[in-house]
Amino acid sequence: MNKSFKQMNENELKSLISDLEKEYVDIKAKKLELNMARGKPNFDQLDLSMDMLNVINSQSQLVKNMDYRNYGILDGIDEAKELFAELLDVTTDEITVFGNSSLNIMFDQISRGYTHGYLGEKPWCQEDEVKFLCPVPGYDRHFAITEHFGIKMIPVPLLEDGPDMDMVEEYVNNDKSVKGIWCVPQYSNPSGVTYSLDVVKRFASLKPAAKDFRIFWDNAYCLHHLYNDKQDHVANIIQLCKENDNADIVFEFCSTSKVTFPGSGVAALACSIDNKKDVLKHMTVQSIGHDKINQLRHVEYFKNAEGVKKHMEKQADVLRPKFEMVEKILSEQLSGLDIGTWSHPLGGYFISFNALNGCAKDIIEACKQAGAVLTNAGATYPYGNDPEDSNIRIAPSYPSVDELKQAALLFALCVKLVSAKKILKEKSC
Repeated sequence: MNKSFKQMNENELKSLISDLEKEYVDIKAKKLELNMARGKPNFDQLDLSMDMLNVINSQSQLVKNMDYRNYGILDGIDEAKELFAELLDVTTDEITVFGNSSLNIMFDQISRGYTHGYLGEKPWCQEDEVKFLCPVPGYDRHFAITEHFGIKMIPVPLLEDGPDMDMVEEYVNNDKSVKGIWCVPQYSNPSGVTYSLDVVKRFASLKPAAKDFRIFWDNAYCLHHLYNDKQDHVANIIQLCKENDNADIVFEFCSTSKVTFPGSGVAALACSIDNKKDVLKHMTVQSIGHDKINQLRHVEYFKNAEGVKKHMEKQADVLRPKFEMVEKILSEQLSGLDIGTWSHPLGGYFISFNALNGCAKDIIEACKQAGAVLTNAGATYPYGNDPEDSNIRIAPSYPSVDELKQAALLFALCVKLVSAKKILKEKSC
């Protein structure tokens, strides 16, 4: 049974640190090159989609209601709209299909709000101050977009069932300068939290002080279950908003980026019909249409939502052993030591680790010096500032199983070494 580091006396800690430092030097000598920084699909996952490249060729029917080889069809081909409508349980009139990246759509939606405003409201650039709520820990690219436009970010604690809705309601319903909130509602990045039905209902029934307030509902992991028999599902925000006479309040984003090929997937936006008209008004100037042949390629390959589901079961078979390995190593190496806690996700791409306060940067640096790259400390908070210097995002997907095992063991060693030094310093004071 492991002994809590906090219960050790100074001599015990000094002896422990000496042993850990010897182990750390031995690992550094191996000159490892490991990377758990981003949630990228690995080779095995990408190989699962290779047959998709064969479904469209020179003999394929590319001239249907319109010529899919040519300009036009700004909101996406009918077949792709039908597929995404089935996946998100909305109508095809509420779907717009884009290119490969939902991040592009999110950036553009922030940009449209900033330069032109939504549905006739004043552009944000003409406001004295614009604020966005940011559940934390959260997705660094969301925060980067918001910071890029000079929007003030307000951290909101992410609880076990979703954002602190008391805080969300207080801001949204009373402060006209609050124009939006970032949400990853299913298997949140990085915590793995899925919003409860009560939380989604409270989102749908918000009464914003600002008429142009929008929920940025980044449903990136709605298809990414790790287990068939244990799955988290998030409620239908589009439907609940309509039932609350709040149809315009939400933009929902999704894509096939981690379903097929991240660089060649298809992304979609679900929103109210009025919001869609507003988006298309800008797109008419911005674009002459996205890659319709790639949209058709995805439809021909998957056929329907059931086809996507079966494909994602294969993805889960690749990812599940990696997540289970990391959790097993963390449990074996760190349980009972009182130096960290971690999430136990049922889907998504990340494990969230909370170290002792003040240790995250040092743990990540120690890993880097020994050859394992992790996401920068603070990345899961606005402005890269984790006030507790505690949260670390672990991305198990990209390394091979053997590399991941080495990286997880090294990570656990660095957690122990940095934590022991911190506790010894506190005891010595």
